[in-house]
Amino acid sequence: MSSSSGWEVRFSNSRQIPYFYHAESSTSTWDPPADLTNDQIRQLPGASKYLPGAAAGASGPGGAGGKEGQVRGSHILAKHAGSRRPSSWRKDNITITKDEATRIIQDHINTLKAASPADLPKEFARIASTESDCSSARKGGDLGWFGRGQMQKPFEVSESNLQPDYLTPLVQ
Repeated sequence: MSSSSGWEVRFSNSRQIPYFYHAESSTSTWDPPADLTNDQIRQLPGASKYLPGAAAGASGPGGAGGKEGQVRGSHILAKHAGSRRPSSWRKDNITITKDEATRIIQDHINTLKAASPADLPKEFARIASTESDCSSARKGGDLGWFGRGQMQKPFEVSESNLQPDYLTPLVQ
């Protein structure tokens, strides 16, 4: 990719999702630039910070920014009344059932599966930033880089077997 494309990825503080900014023309768009491929979008300045999975496909040990044995992941969390800590930044007292939380996440997965590959990172970040019960919502669900033993085991296993820009089935 040529660095002269002028595009970069920035983060909207008001909407809490990433967007694309073209410095030369001072224009911005929520949608990925049509003239760029997915690989080119992943290499834009700011992509590794604001687009889930963008850095994971990069070359080098653990991808760009990660150490050997690390992966970078994102998630959307729905807590329920039986959660270890049934409260979040969204709600002080979470009262929904585990079945309701499962349905919510499955609905999000279905929405994301319907998104085009080019729209998937933006749609994921949009949902995560407004619907996730994790504080990572502020970063579009991005958990950053992590290695073995740093996450709950079911999540760690599903994330370590995942290719960049793919979704896992629901993880409990």
